[in-house]
Amino acid sequence: MLGRYFPLPAASKVPEVIALFWVVKILTTAGGEATSDYLKTYGNFGAGTIEIALILAGLVWQFSTRRYQAFAYWFLAYAIATTGTGVADFMHLDLHIPYAGTTILWSVVLAVVFWGWRRSEGTLSIHSILTQRREGFYWATVFATFALGTALGDLTAIELGWGYFPSAVLFSVVILIPWLAHARFGLDGIAAFWMSYVVTRPLGASYADWISKPVGSTGLGVGDGPTAIAFGISVFLFVSYLAIARPDIQPEVSVAGESVAAPGVAPGYLAVEGEGDAE
Repeated sequence: MLGRYFPLPAASKVPEVIALFWVVKILTTAGGEATSDYLKTYGNFGAGTIEIALILAGLVWQFSTRRYQAFAYWFLAYAIATTGTGVADFMHLDLHIPYAGTTILWSVVLAVVFWGWRRSEGTLSIHSILTQRREGFYWATVFATFALGTALGDLTAIELGWGYFPSAVLFSVVILIPWLAHARFGLDGIAAFWMSYVVTRPLGASYADWISKPVGSTGLGVGDGPTAIAFGISVFLFVSYLAIARPDIQPEVSVAGESVAAPGVAPGYLAVEGEGDAE
């Protein structure tokens, strides 16, 4: 169906998992959190309209590309970070669903997406995003992880009363556990990747909230607007480097019988997914 409106992929549509991937991902989650919180000053209708426009623009841009392009990919990731925060906050603040409830709800949604993806495609590997259907599953998973991470971060910081900075420290440790389990105890690389990926959301959001929220709410009081701008500029600078230097292009793949060269691949990339995990 998507093929009627968008060109078919000619190469992988997602970046290789190098160290800088995790840096930009965490900055994106932090920026999306602060941006969504700032947009709430325009009310539910205004904020919702802007967030929907951002995510639609990001989807059109990303699906219009035939291979991974740093700006298209990270623009959509930033838009999802912003919209995912807005959706999770709306469910709690306006629908009055407890953070524990939204955490469970989005955990179920994520599990269903993973189940559907695995059942349909036989793999959850990021090295297999070579078709529009797999890319659709990928971005559905990303959205679910953002919403889940938002609910989880708010659960620890607010509902459990730990505060933003202690929550940030907690998730800074938790995100390393899947990598350690993969490196030392043989945890499947795909599982380790997605476990760490989920944690990037509450990790980045907790740091953003710690910086932006009032001192009385365990924050530093910088404000949502300045925090969003600072993280947005940081993401733009890093993505500019990725777009120019291209260290995160996946190795050569074959799409529809066509061998596609991947220039600029950095040797010895830092990936959680091992060679045996790329199906």
